[in-house]
Parts: sequence; C-alpha cells; structure tokens
Amino acid sequence: MKKEISQLEPKSVWKNFSAINAIPRASKKEQQVSDFMVAFGQNLGLETSRDKALNVLIKKPASPGFENRKKVTLQSHLDMVHQKNNDTKFDFTTQGIEMYIANDWVTAKGTTLGADNGMGVAAIMSILEDKKIQHPALEALFTIDEETGMTGAFELTPNFISGDILLNLDTEEDHEITIGCAGGIDITAKKEYTPFLIPENQPVFKITLNGLQGGHSGMDIHKGLGNANLILVRFLYQLQQKVNFQLISFSGGNLRNAIPREAEALISPSNEMEFTDACEAIAEEIRQEWSVKEPNITFGLSPQTYQKQGLSPIDQHTFLQTVYSCHNGVYTMDAAIANLVATSNNLASVTAANGTIEIACLTRSSIETEKKDLVQKLSSTFDLGGFEVQTSGSYPGWQPKPHSEIVQLMSNIYQTLFNEAPEVNACHAGLECGIIGEPYPTMEMVSFGPTIRGAHSPDEKVSIPSVQKFWCFLQEILKNIPVK
Repeated sequence: MKKEISQLEPKSVWKNFSAINAIPRASKKEQQVSDFMVAFGQNLGLETSRDKALNVLIKKPASPGFENRKKVTLQSHLDMVHQKNNDTKFDFTTQGIEMYIANDWVTAKGTTLGADNGMGVAAIMSILEDKKIQHPALEALFTIDEETGMTGAFELTPNFISGDILLNLDTEEDHEITIGCAGGIDITAKKEYTPFLIPENQPVFKITLNGLQGGHSGMDIHKGLGNANLILVRFLYQLQQKVNFQLISFSGGNLRNAIPREAEALISPSNEMEFTDACEAIAEEIRQEWSVKEPNITFGLSPQTYQKQGLSPIDQHTFLQTVYSCHNGVYTMDAAIANLVATSNNLASVTAANGTIEIACLTRSSIETEKKDLVQKLSSTFDLGGFEVQTSGSYPGWQPKPHSEIVQLMSNIYQTLFNEAPEVNACHAGLECGIIGEPYPTMEMVSFGPTIRGAHSPDEKVSIPSVQKFWCFLQEILKNIPVK
C-alpha cells in the first residue's frame, strides 16, 4: 500500500510523506521525528541544528545565480493530531499510519492521516534534497507541538532563523493564499463531587453517540456540525425530564482542536421499560433534526454490569445544566472580511467519573478583546456551576498585510500558472505565523498548501491532484523570489 503511494507524482513528496508517516509523531512526543529530521539534514550534508524544544533548522545555500535574492524560511510543523474511531484498533505510539488511495485522495484506515502538516514537511524535504530546483538561500524550520499549544514556535530562541520571507506550508485549500489567522486560548473547568450510592441491583446502560463528522475546530467551526458532547448532554437533559435515572459517568471528545464526534454515558434508570422507550423517542427526534448536516448520527443502548456509585441528583443536574449552557460554535463573524469567523469556542472534551468533572474548551479569535470577552462569558457559566476555571496556552493571532511584496508576487504567479486569481484571505485556524512573526516584525509571511479535507478527524484525506498543483506552485515561487 505504501509502495503504491510512493509512486504517485510528485514522487519525492509522496516518498517523504510516507517516510514521516511511518514515525509516531503525536504533539509533545516528537523526539523520534525530530531525530529523523536531524539525520535527514545531516545525511544531505546541509548545516543542521536543533534547539532545546526539538525544533529543527536545516540550511541550504542558494542556487548559482540566486545569491542576491531574499532568503526564504520554509516552515511546517512535525506533530500531527492522533485521533481514531472508537472501533479502530491502532496504537499511535508504535504504529505508522496505514494509508491507502481512494479515487483521487490519499486517506488512512480509521485514523487521522497526518497530511496536516505532513504534506508541508514532505514538500520542504523534497526541496532540500533536490539538486535541480532553482531557489534563493533557504532555511527549513520544522517546529514541534503546533497542534496542542504551539510551544515549538513560542520557544524559538532569538535569531534562530534569519529569513526575509517565511512560507508556512500549513493551509488546506490549494486555491487560497492565507495572510492572517486567529489566536487562541485553552479553558479548563474542574469540579470535584462526592460519589453517590446507586441502589443495589438497579440496571445500568451505556448510551453511545457516534457517526458525527467531527473536523477542525477552527477551519470547520462555521459549518454548524454536530458536537457530540452537546448532543449527548441534550439527550440526557431531555431524558431526565421523562424518567428517573442516575448518571454514573460521561466521556466525550479528547482533543481541543477537534470537534468531538463521539461520546458515551453510563446511566442507571429506576424503570427500565420507561427508560428504553424514552431513549428511542429522544434519539429519533435528534436524528431527524440532524438528518441533513449529520446523516450518519447514531445512538446505541447496551446493558452493562452493576455499578455502585455515580453522581448525586444535585451534581447530575448541575453537570447537565453547565455543559448544556456552555457556548459552542461561532460567537461572532469578522466585520471587515466577508464570511470569516472572528471568534468561536469548541466544547472539546467533557468527562465525569470517579468524583471529578472536567470540561475542556478551545476559544479562538482574531480580535484579542473578543477573545477575552468570550473567555469571561464561559468562565461565568462555569462559575455558576461551582467549577474552578483555569486558562492556559494563549497565543496571538496573525495580522494580515495584503499589500506586501510576497503576497503580490504569489498572486501573480498563481494567476499565470493556473489562469485564475487565487483567494487571498485570513483563516480561523491557529497558525504559527503570528508567534514566529512577533520577534521578526519586518519578515513577510504567507501560508499555503494542498487541499486537505477532514483534518483532525479520522476522515482526513489529501487530494492527489492538489499536491501536484501545490508542488508546482512552490517551485515557481522559489524561482521568482525578488532580490534583496
């Protein structure tokens, strides 16, 4: 299967993508892939260095005749989102991604693919090892932990890079040139509760919700897709109005930057017949409501062994009310850029078990004051439920400079190559450009990449023709970088 993929065009890019996808590279666990990149640069005989954070920098001299051009920093992140379907047996710590070709796409078997940002990494590797492509002096920056805190970008030491232009290869539509992005912040709410005894021999059931699309909590947040945490909490909230039951545990979502697609709850009803009838009625109501946007939504109900403890009626009510009232999705749209989300929140992960409730959110915004406003709003919701609230991992947005020289150059090249104008825009995802650019205020920055669908979910796939287009575009840009 991997051999078949490595034969796709451009072969060098797919070969390198296959190589890094054979390496486990979860966020905050990048030692192995960082070692791989150091060895890659050294084996090419190129100047290679690594900082304490495990970011890797590989420098390549300019092609003959290109020594007077502006220096370019090519940048992508090494880590990938590790997420799989509940019924997929896969160990991300030891296994490489199992890829296959589906029509004009490359995807993975029940897991994330790692095209975000593996395709960018692979393209940079191909530039570094190619001896025919014309280019100015290059430095290839491979950062770590972009997906769960951007600590690699934050921990870059002063003067570690020296490029005049930064090309970030980390966007997901091949017709777009991205020149700005949102910042973000993590919100975590915790509450302890005293486990409450469940009557002996009372039945226990597991309610499962799956089949949702999930997706990127920034790039897909405007689509109004189902959030498994909210939908299952809504289910339980309506259920408690019809039958008496005791909530034993709840678990949904696991990554802040992914829209949760699955959730489950253990509950113990006092009347089994009334309970099953009510569950089916509520499930059907929700299925009908989501039939267009989430046609594959499914609810499951299965008997479980007796459990001794769960939440008390008061803690259960508070838990359901708090999560149900938590804002999720778009908060405001950008006033200056059409169809761009300004501020949003992803209710990413919810767990309740063994005396502890924890709720994790990722709030994004291109406007710092609005980000602060939404954080305050969410904190107020959690405060009313008696939760302790902490914020962490705040990172800045990237302010657009639409009239910069590199933006104009790339727009003209795109028009010439593909006989149409590119879409120059900002995105609601978090990119490292805002962080990297802070100590380098004169550096021109642009982000672009091949077309990727379903990033941060097991449905992730990358377009094969788009990779060819992206590779052609990248080479032409490097060939036309202006003089200093």
